[in-house]
Amino acid sequence: MAIELEKIQKLREETMASLSDVKKALDEAQGDPEQALFILKKKGKIIAEKKSARETKAGTITAYTHGEGRIGVLLELKCETDFVAKNEEFKELAHDLALHIVAMNPRYVKPENIPADTLAIEMKMFQEQTQELNKPAEIVKQIIEGKVKKFYDEVCLLNQPFVKDDSMTVKDRIAASISKLGENIEVGRFVRFAM
Repeated sequence: MAIELEKIQKLREETMASLSDVKKALDEAQGDPEQALFILKKKGKIIAEKKSARETKAGTITAYTHGEGRIGVLLELKCETDFVAKNEEFKELAHDLALHIVAMNPRYVKPENIPADTLAIEMKMFQEQTQELNKPAEIVKQIIEGKVKKFYDEVCLLNQPFVKDDSMTVKDRIAASISKLGENIEVGRFVRFAM
């Protein structure tokens, strides 16, 4: 019984899920904490997807400087209500994202924000690189798709591996906070300065 309580407590601390959700996940996972954690994370992603259509009218502007003031970020992080905007979990998320932007230097929030002419230049370069390979068209198409995905992962904030835990992307980190806080959260915009 004490072991079961330890499992429940540990999972609640890791996921901030409700007691009933943790118990259901453990039951579904037949007592396996790792499987229960996977179930809870999957449920959190589903919740985040459902909330993504909600309008974000509140939030915070976070400023972060690093390296004795030589690199700085201004980040707009949006949520649905002032109540969540004042929550410590939300403020921690904003700080973590600003820190990530300083470290990883993304240029856009998501792939849809990349200007068409910038993407066209990259695509042309990828096509020129693959022409030299003399591979079948289907293989060339797969190579180009892989290069485009890698480009998105390098320049788009939401696609990047999260700097504090590279087992998840920035989008996954935001989804975890959406699951905990119960509101839609999105990055509005950011600016990174460096000297």
